[in-house]
Amino acid sequence: MKLASYKGGHDGWLMVVANDLSVWAPATDVAPTLQYALDHWADVEEDLRILSDALNSGRVKDVEKFDTGNCSAPLPRAYQIADGSAYLNHVELVRKARGAEMPPEFLHDPLMYQAVSDPILAPNDDIVVTSEEYGIDFEGEVAVITGDVPMGATPEEAAAQIRLIMLMNDVSLRNLIPAELAKGFGFFQSKPPSAFSPVAVTPDELGAAWQGGKVHLPLICTLNGRVVGKPNAGVDMQFDFGQLVAHAAKTRPLRAGAIIGSGTISNRDRAAGVACLAETRMIEKIETGVMTTPFMAFGDVIRIEMINDKGASVFGAIEQRVTRQS
Repeated sequence: MKLASYKGGHDGWLMVVANDLSVWAPATDVAPTLQYALDHWADVEEDLRILSDALNSGRVKDVEKFDTGNCSAPLPRAYQIADGSAYLNHVELVRKARGAEMPPEFLHDPLMYQAVSDPILAPNDDIVVTSEEYGIDFEGEVAVITGDVPMGATPEEAAAQIRLIMLMNDVSLRNLIPAELAKGFGFFQSKPPSAFSPVAVTPDELGAAWQGGKVHLPLICTLNGRVVGKPNAGVDMQFDFGQLVAHAAKTRPLRAGAIIGSGTISNRDRAAGVACLAETRMIEKIETGVMTTPFMAFGDVIRIEMINDKGASVFGAIEQRVTRQS
């Protein structure tokens, strides 16, 4: 089942999307918003699946051509977003470039920070920044939306509460990060709002690509029309989503609608390319001593998409232009 939110109000209007992303239909008779559906999942899931099946078999009359321009993020605002760093190759490269070793505890204790959850950018919203000097970067990720997760849930219990999966662009302002981390209190100004794919899908929609709490598909990142990376999200992921959700819930319950991100997808195989520019720069620093790849500039366009083994887009694309704050 594929779900999206039509732009409107603070929380959008829930839509069911055809498996091939060709058309969509209102689901508001079942649940007005995605957050409502998540809050009442046990009551509405079956009806949403019935509507989805009817849409995919051509039995729904009230349909429109699917248009990502009319999509907000699946959740235009959320109770919380916690973003992890499950791909240790990314962490190792960043630390190695500055001459630091990776602490051994990173192998069993995930990194995680609290991200901006209101507002959340639509998949085609501009990345609006005051200055290019901030070091504008994209970060291609996978994220999950949970149901209610009790405090202290095990990874298995947490995995059972994963309701939906989507893509994420965790926008980072790289040149603001060092000073913030030096304060010892985490990210804030260096992490503006993130964007999410137009469509969120139930895990069963991924078929064999959803295994072990990971999405085993490549994430295609295209900057200004040039593919910069196709790292596989199921490869080199140290912590699966059950573990990430359980980590977030260790000392607090998560309410339905919590979003947990994977962190930048990163493969040890250099041929896979990158899902952020910082990683390219770190490799340059390690290999040549000099970073030559610039961060994004005003006018640049980043596109993030995941294609299945049939060549079809799974979640639709995040496509954003970097613009100057007026």
